[in-house]
This record gives sequence, C-alpha cells and structure tokens, in this order.
Amino acid sequence: MTAADRYRYRYVIAVTVSLASVLELLDTSIVNVAIPHMMGNLGATLDQIAWVSTGYIVANVIVLPITGWLSAYFGRRRYFAASIALFVLASFFCGNAHSLGSLVFWRIVQGVGGGALLSTSQAILYEEFPREEYGTAMAIFGVGVMVGPTLGPTLGGYITDAFGWPWIFYINIPIGMLAFALSLSFIHNSLHQERAEQVDYAGLVLLAVGVGTLQTMLERGERLDWFESREVTTYAVISAVSLIAFVWHELVTAHPVVDLRILKSRQLAVGVLFGLVLGVCLYATVFVLPVYLQNLQGFTAEQTGFVILPGALASAFTMASMGRFTGKFDARLSILAGVSIFALSMWKHAHFTTDSGMSDFFWPLIFRGVGLGLIFVPLTNLALADLPMSKIPNGTGLFNLMRQLGGSVGIAISATLLQRFQAIHRADLIANVTQFSEAARERLSGIVGLLIAKGTAPALAEAKALRVLDGQVTRQALMLSFEQLFLLFGACFVLSLPLLLLMHRSRGAPGGAAAAH
Repeated sequence: MTAADRYRYRYVIAVTVSLASVLELLDTSIVNVAIPHMMGNLGATLDQIAWVSTGYIVANVIVLPITGWLSAYFGRRRYFAASIALFVLASFFCGNAHSLGSLVFWRIVQGVGGGALLSTSQAILYEEFPREEYGTAMAIFGVGVMVGPTLGPTLGGYITDAFGWPWIFYINIPIGMLAFALSLSFIHNSLHQERAEQVDYAGLVLLAVGVGTLQTMLERGERLDWFESREVTTYAVISAVSLIAFVWHELVTAHPVVDLRILKSRQLAVGVLFGLVLGVCLYATVFVLPVYLQNLQGFTAEQTGFVILPGALASAFTMASMGRFTGKFDARLSILAGVSIFALSMWKHAHFTTDSGMSDFFWPLIFRGVGLGLIFVPLTNLALADLPMSKIPNGTGLFNLMRQLGGSVGIAISATLLQRFQAIHRADLIANVTQFSEAARERLSGIVGLLIAKGTAPALAEAKALRVLDGQVTRQALMLSFEQLFLLFGACFVLSLPLLLLMHRSRGAPGGAAAAH
C-alpha cells in the first residue's frame, strides 16, 4: 500500500472521530441544564438526580485507562464502532426512561460507551495521519474537544425549553448513527497493536473499584461535608487500598490491562502530571464562571453559553492555527506562552465585579481560549513523543484519564473553597457593618429612605433594609470568593511551569520511537 493510499481518507476519519468525541463530551455538560426538569418529571431529590451526572462520569473514568487494552483485544475498528453503537442505544433508553433507576442505569451504560471515544479517537488519528501532519490532526480533534463542552449548556437549555429533556438524549441518535456508519466504512484495525493473550480480571476489578470510588468521593464530597461523613471516608479508604493494589498488580503481572510500565518514559510521566494540572485549572474555571454568571449576574443557562462561546471559538481557531506549526519550533515555548496568557486571563477574571457586563467578559474569555489553544496540541504531542506506535493507545488513555480526574479534583476543590472563602469574607465584611460604623449607618438610612419612597410602611422599612443590607454583604462576599478562586487557579497553572524543564525538546511526534526501532 502506497503512502497516498494509506492516508487517502484521513480527513474523513478525522471528522468521524471528532464527531464521536464531541458526542461524548457534549453529554458531560448538556445534562446539567435539564436536571431541574428531570427532578420534576421523575420525582427525585437533588441528591438522587445527581447520579445522572455522576454515574456517567464514573463509568467514563473507569473505561478511559483500559481503552488501549480493549482496542487491542477486540480490534480497534470493531471496538470503536461498538462503543458508538452502545452510546446511541443508551441515549435512546435514557430519553425513554420513566424512572430514576432506569435513567441512571442507562447513563452508566452510555458512559461505558462514551469512555472509548476520546482516547481511541486520538490513537486513531496518530496512526491515520502522516507524522508531519500530527499537529493538524490534533487541531481538528482539539476543536471538538474545546467547543463540545462549551456548547453543552447553551444547546441543553434551548432543547429542554423547546422540546423537553428527553430530547437532549435523542439528539445523539442521528449524529451517532452517522459516526457509526463512517467508522465502519473508513476506520481500520491498528497495524501496530498486539492482542492481549489473556484477560487481567484482577486488574480490571481493582481499577473499577479504585477509580469508581475515587470519582464518587470527588462528586459527593462537598455535599456530604467531606471527611466529616462516614460515607466519604469509606470511599477514600476503599479507593486508596484498591489503587495501591492495582499499581502493584499491574507492575508484576505479565499481561496487564493497563501497561503502567510506559510511565518509565519521563516525557509521558511529566506530560500526564501536567495534564492533571491542566484538568484541574480548566474544569475548575469552567465550573466557577457559570456559577458566577448565574448566581451574581442573573444570567440564564442559555445566556451563559453565549458569553462563553467566543472564548471557545478563539480556542478552536488557535488550535487550528497551531496545527500548521507543529514540529517547526519548541513545543514547550507554546505551552509557556499558553500558560502565561491563561494566567493573564485569570488576573482579568479577578477584576470582575457584581456590576460587570457582557463587554467586560469578552476579552478575558478570548485570552483564556487562546491560552488553552496554545497548550492542548503541543502538550499532547510532547507527552506521547517517546512512545512507540504500539503504546500510543495506552498513552492516550492514561493522559485523558489524568485530565478527567484533574477536572473532577478541580471542580471538587473549587466548590469547597467557594463556600469556605464566602464564609471568611462574609465574616470580615459583617465585622464592619455595625451601629458604630458611619458608612454602614449611611447605607442603611439610604435604603430605608428608598423603601419608604416606594411605599413601604416606615415601621417595616428598617427591618426590610437590614435584610437588603445582609443580601448585599452576601453578594460582595461571594464576589470576593470568585475573584480569589480565579487568581488561585491562574497561580496554580503558573507554578506547574517548572515541569516543562523535565521534558526534552521534541520536534518529532508521537510514534517516533517506532521509527527509531
């Protein structure tokens, strides 16, 4: 087979795997908007309905690190197409669910199907594109990865209001069927992967228990007040024991389900660690910003989506541009520039106020998008640069797992810190709102005068004014907490930059080790 024949359908394949990845990522965020409607229809509490999101993500995270093994065991074409089919089938049953138990079950099945789509897609692109076009391949993939989650709330809000919540699942069916047909037509089995001789059942069970309980702990920790809760402590202990046993077992067994030996590559080990930090900072800020826009600015989910959209488009444009320059300069410089621009964006975020408007959000979010666009493609290529092609599926699985776990850690930390910071700032502000403070007395009398002018009885005006003042203090405390969080995650990313010194400059691309052999 000539090179021209080998790579003839590479762009069709890139569109196919990007479609599948967008489906998987869109479903992570699209459901959150419809949760109040589901609660009403299914008669569920907030704690119960949370499993609709948690079940999907837990299943996703368990499958991610074993996608390389599953792809080799079943054959990449068959496994990828079957995962899309499972995702589409589960989407239909999710939309058709008439009880909470049924919906949660099919969301878990959907997560099992979706877990394969992300890392297998990356592995396919690395093999179906010539090495000099890896940057372009990752840019096409990255556009979907960045835009998918951003469109989720906007699309979810519109579909739920216009057609009802089942349609956020039914919308997956035509797109999924197209991706399924294209994958059967154009995607081939890997030329490099070696089929596992036997199934590592012990490794599978330890991984599922360890990662599953860790993810569940992160999802429920804030709601249950972390280690004050016996349930969360139990999750932590089970997770720690299972994961330690899993690492030991995988290192000593002859046919591991996750080949941890590839972490001997310092380039991959550092890349995976940097990916963890990227996940923490990316998902935490993606989580915090909509909370700020909806709680303090009173935006709807749809309006929030439109505020965030320009930044996602900037990210997609930057990634598409970066793809053309891959290999022409030191990728570490691109990551350095991206982290610096992201930090600048967080500094600008920290200057948002309760009175900020749409024009105040535009440039900080554009900077954030550009910064992330400069990081994503170079970091992926750097992390996988020393791996032979046969190990790329394992490498992409580990890289995506750590980014996803980083995201869960980031969301859990930001939710916890938001409450803690708000309590601290509220206490500080309340200390200055006393009868001995001239500013507080002036503000209170101004509010009383305004209420009386609007027709409130003088006897009630002071009590109402105190409630209004209390509300203003709460809002300001929350605003200060958001500012502090944005600065914290910007600083966290900057402090991870020394990790780049542990990575060597790589003009090559993933799979280069295969060529060397």
